[in-house]
Formats: sequence, C-alpha cells, structure tokens
Amino acid sequence: MPRPDGRAPGALRPITLERGANPYAEGSCLVRFGATLVLCTASVLESVPAWRRGRGIGWLTAEYAMLPRATSERTARERAGPGGRTQEIQRLIGRSLRGALTNFAFGERTIQIDCDVLQADGGTRTAAITGAAVALRDACTWLATTHGVADPFGWLVAAVSVGIVAGEPVLDLCYAEDKVADVDANVVVLEPDRYVEVQATGEAGHFGRRDLDRLLALADAGMAELFTLQRRSLGA
Repeated sequence: MPRPDGRAPGALRPITLERGANPYAEGSCLVRFGATLVLCTASVLESVPAWRRGRGIGWLTAEYAMLPRATSERTARERAGPGGRTQEIQRLIGRSLRGALTNFAFGERTIQIDCDVLQADGGTRTAAITGAAVALRDACTWLATTHGVADPFGWLVAAVSVGIVAGEPVLDLCYAEDKVADVDANVVVLEPDRYVEVQATGEAGHFGRRDLDRLLALADAGMAELFTLQRRSLGA
C-alpha cells in the first residue's frame, strides 16, 4: 500500500534539528519529523529532588506536554497534572536521556528536560528524544564549562517508530499510518547500537519473531541516519 506521503517503506520523514532554538536555556533544539514539531530544552537547576539530597550527586528528569492546538482538534491543558499517557512518555524520555550520561557527578543539580509538542503528526515521543539529546549535549557542555565538573555526556541517543501497516513493515510512522497499524513499535538506541528500550504492541492481533526482526532492522537503518543528523547539528 502506498504511504500517505509517498515515501519508501524504509524512508524517514524529512527531519531537521535546529540547535540553540531557545537562547535562554543551557541547551535547546527544535526538532521536526515531517509535520511533527517539538521544542526541546535542557535547563540546569541548582537543586535535586528531596530523595536525592545529601548525596552530592545530580539527577536528570523530563517533562512532556502537547500544546492545545498541536492536533487537528483542540485538547485541554492538563492543569490537574499529567495524565497517564503523558506520564508514560515523560518516563520514557527521562530513562532514554539518563542512559546518555556516564555519571551524575555534577553536584546536587538537576538537568531538567522539557519537550513541548507544537504540532503533532505521529512519533512525538521519538522526535522528543532525538531532539532532547542535542539539547542535553549542549547543557552538559555548559555545565562542565561553568561549574568545572567532568562532562557527564557519554553517548548520543535517538529514537524512531516502526510498524506494520497493511502487512508491510515501515519506518517512522505518521499519524495516518499509526492509527491503522497492525503492529506499532518505538525503538530507542544509544549510539551506535545499544538498545535503551523497545516498545512493541500488536495493535490488531499478534506478531512473530520474524516480524520483530524486520522492524528492528528498519529501526537500525533509520537510527544511523538520525545519529548522522544529530552530529551534523552539533558540528561534530
């Protein structure tokens, strides 16, 4: 079945990473995956959560939000606190970005990652992780330079969605594909080839090991492109 935007099954959407999009944050990146647009910032805070205090080490945490008109119909702001889906995505982003650090030996400071979806067309969590890694890289450089600590950044981390749509494995699903996918998966990888997380769900039935292998092969190919784009954005 032809894809909505005419892409080949193994092709990513057009992706851009605008480093330094927020001049006030220690690190920032405006990331675009096709029509999905996410502003990612990394802020260095001079405190840690209560359970972390007195240990002399830092922390990294993440928040995720979707603007009310990021989708075709307005959604209400989560004023009473993040809902279940939002909490799950926040935890995924936090786990993924913590995996990019070698240690937390930067004093009792928190690196706060904020990912705000400006426009959504599928893959918001994978775009957020990919853009936030660029923001984190710059925040860690700022932290090391400003406070004289060892740079805690170890590896780039990126994420991409894969799925089976009308019986065919495809890479980087837009919303029109995601909502009809038989199998939907999100894959998070530390450069070059260490998995942080693989979330795979049979949305309309079961899938076999061969299906999973094909999806991971697609994700691996896409990940190589994402790491190249991240490094290009960082001037590396």
